[in-house]
Amino acid sequence: MTIPWTPAPAQLTMAYSVCRGITRSNAKNFYYAFLVLPKHKRQALCAVYAFMRRCDDIADDSSLSLEERRFKLGTWLDALHRAQQGEPSDDPILLALTDAQRRYTIPAGLLDELAMGTGMDVESGTDGPAAQPSGNPAALPLTVQYRTFEDLKVYCYRVASVVGLVCIHIFGYRDPAAEPLAEQCGLAFQLTNIIRDVKEDAAMGRVYLPDEDLAKFGLSAGDLLANPDAARFRPLLTLEADRAREFYQAGDQLIPYISEDSQPALWMLVNIYRKLLEKIAERQYDVFSAKVSLSVSEKLRVLGKGFLQRLT
Repeated sequence: MTIPWTPAPAQLTMAYSVCRGITRSNAKNFYYAFLVLPKHKRQALCAVYAFMRRCDDIADDSSLSLEERRFKLGTWLDALHRAQQGEPSDDPILLALTDAQRRYTIPAGLLDELAMGTGMDVESGTDGPAAQPSGNPAALPLTVQYRTFEDLKVYCYRVASVVGLVCIHIFGYRDPAAEPLAEQCGLAFQLTNIIRDVKEDAAMGRVYLPDEDLAKFGLSAGDLLANPDAARFRPLLTLEADRAREFYQAGDQLIPYISEDSQPALWMLVNIYRKLLEKIAERQYDVFSAKVSLSVSEKLRVLGKGFLQRLT
């Protein structure tokens, strides 16, 4: 019988340090909430985030063809599976992630779902209509990724609701009623991201706003080209924001279900993302003239309340 390889404590310390650096540099909202967690839980969530970041970076690498990105994602997932089976690895993300997975009994299938969700961005032959920028043949064509909101929810489940399920395994919970609430909370976060990143995603040739919703307001993918009229998109983005607000209620309901030492972190996550959504609303859903984000001082105010909750 082969004994699974176990990394040395110093290797794990370094691996978690790398993941923390990745999270601090890239997770502008998540990182602040992680600060109020106990150290081991904070480390585990940084490992999960670093894994997700690697998946996203591969899927968004415009220097590679879609086929090359799919191959690279598959190779990355294979490397995870080998590490999970106890094979030696020198990748700090995989070292930290597999340690966190064992520590918090995170189902392997959830991590596979995360990678599969990212892979949906590099699938060939999308069903939606495409709009090619006129007079700019070098620009990426815009493709509506999903026809209906129900179709979009499948994508959101894999890239966000699954994150919620992974998080509550790390946070700690006993009642299975927490699971659907975590899924809905993740959906609220992802809808907020989609609204905020409409312009950025369009620059990569992606439109996550459902085709059915675009048509409802007399819009098309082509309307996102050049300089979109924010006023025309306001009713559509209001619709998506209202959907997100309904799902944020699940985040409030989820807090009592998780371990007390993790409740301030979840409270912070819900409030940071909710405040981001409301800031977008205050700007009349103009996500085209500038990217909307919370300032450091706004996040620090939420962080202060989170630390106060942890102390009390």
